[in-house]
Amino acid sequence: MANPVLSRPDAFVQRAPAGSPTFTPAPWQSPGGQPAAYQQPYAYGQPAPGQSPQAPAPTPTGRMTIDDVLTKTALILGAVVVMAVLSWRLLGDRLDLLAPVAIVCGLAAFIIPMVGAFRRSVGPVFAFVYAIAEGIFLGAISGLFELYYPGIIFQAVIATFVAAGATLAAFHFGQVRLTGKVRKVLFISLLAFAGVALVNLILYFCGINLGLIAGITGDVSALAWLFAGVGVVLAVVSLVDDFQFIETAVQQGAPAKTSWVAAYGLSVTMVFLYINILRLLSYIRR
Repeated sequence: MANPVLSRPDAFVQRAPAGSPTFTPAPWQSPGGQPAAYQQPYAYGQPAPGQSPQAPAPTPTGRMTIDDVLTKTALILGAVVVMAVLSWRLLGDRLDLLAPVAIVCGLAAFIIPMVGAFRRSVGPVFAFVYAIAEGIFLGAISGLFELYYPGIIFQAVIATFVAAGATLAAFHFGQVRLTGKVRKVLFISLLAFAGVALVNLILYFCGINLGLIAGITGDVSALAWLFAGVGVVLAVVSLVDDFQFIETAVQQGAPAKTSWVAAYGLSVTMVFLYINILRLLSYIRR
């Protein structure tokens, strides 16, 4: 998911405290940087004459690491999967409940990432609230698709991780990166995509079908194919943006709490990719 935090180049730069010295003369130099006169040697580990003992440099702590991001991403996606399985098992094949639950939780899962996109920080509470809402939605919507297209959930999950793995390989080995302008275009495109999807849903309940999102069954318009394809492309490019965010944050020594932002963004993108692949697979199997 495109993250506005990354629009600040100095987001993770740690500044030195005001008044801190930039150069400390070596024991054998005078304050002006010139060699000092010979002095009587002193014992190892003892301060030189006229110098006070110096404390050892503090070791940096509380920095974001790749392991932190992987652990938190696993926790969030794990919570999504658990809630999805529970909701799927509880709702079963009851069409009278699957559709309403999918709609209500889908709206909640839609609003939460929109709020998260503008937050300057994301904590565990916010991340797991999203995971619960998204998990219930995924369980209901996946259950609907599975009723009509047996085995489609497994296919969608495999395709999602294959696409994510290929994107990671392109990022790591192919050095694929996004420029500042591309990232801005991506963020605007994601907002536009979400806005169009929301308008389409509202009009659908009003009896107007724009044809952008096909139903569970029935004919699929060219616009629906195009919209789902654009969704997959946006999700893949968002994965590159997430990987770049993580790489930049680790390199610049971002605080450990930033790992929640990275894990949350990566989780939202993975779910977004899964949903669009699920829709495309259902189109193919009709």
